[in-house]
Amino acid sequence: MIDRVGADDSGLFERAVRTFNGSVGGGLAYLRSPGAVAFVASDGAEVVGWCWGYHLIRPDRSSMLYLHHLEVRQSHRKRGVGRALLEAFMRAGKCAGATKMFLTTGQANGPARALYESMGGGLAEQGPTVNYWFRLHP
Repeated sequence: MIDRVGADDSGLFERAVRTFNGSVGGGLAYLRSPGAVAFVASDGAEVVGWCWGYHLIRPDRSSMLYLHHLEVRQSHRKRGVGRALLEAFMRAGKCAGATKMFLTTGQANGPARALYESMGGGLAEQGPTVNYWFRLHP
């Protein structure tokens, strides 16, 4: 089962955070943040997958969807869970008015790339992407 999670579902989201990150604590703050979009996949009481990202409003009045993370437990891969999560995420963005979606993944992440390509995703036309991370100190 795929469920969209919001602030009222913070318990389910925290279970997903604990399942895939091993820590908890920031789920409610994330779910309350503007544009937060998150889904959790369950098999009965077991959390088996999740995805989260943001619906981003642009200055030109258009909007886009950013998928930050999608993960499925090893035991539930190749069963359509990742595809169902991605479809739900994309549908939510489309309903919110987004016309594009972007994400990044590792070049060597063959299973993820195969999923994204099978669903119509294409590599950025402007060439390889270089990501920079900055640590912001208080």
